[in-house]
Amino acid sequence: MNPVLIEARRLPAEGRLRLTWNDGHAAEYSYSYLRGWCPCAGCQGHTGQKIVYHPPLQPVTAESVKPVGNYAISLAFSDGHGTGIYRYEFLREICPCDACGGSSLADVAT
Repeated sequence: MNPVLIEARRLPAEGRLRLTWNDGHAAEYSYSYLRGWCPCAGCQGHTGQKIVYHPPLQPVTAESVKPVGNYAISLAFSDGHGTGIYRYEFLREICPCDACGGSSLADVAT
């Protein structure tokens, strides 16, 4: 069974989003990191490969975080972008914490 997100908390002072999962895992994603990994077709294209998009306006903030069904969240960023739907599986795949091995992804996205 795939982990389910149970809390998404904006941390504006740190410029991060803390995600807590039903399996006890929790991690903090910088807003710029999440914006860079935006999964929308405009940022990722239709190739099936995951790429990092470097937005022209840095740094960005997450203006809103909204649930999408029981499988994803939607983020609206301060650069006006808000079309990406971040599936739970994708968020765990790009988790920047050391335990998930995502620290190498964090280097790419900054």
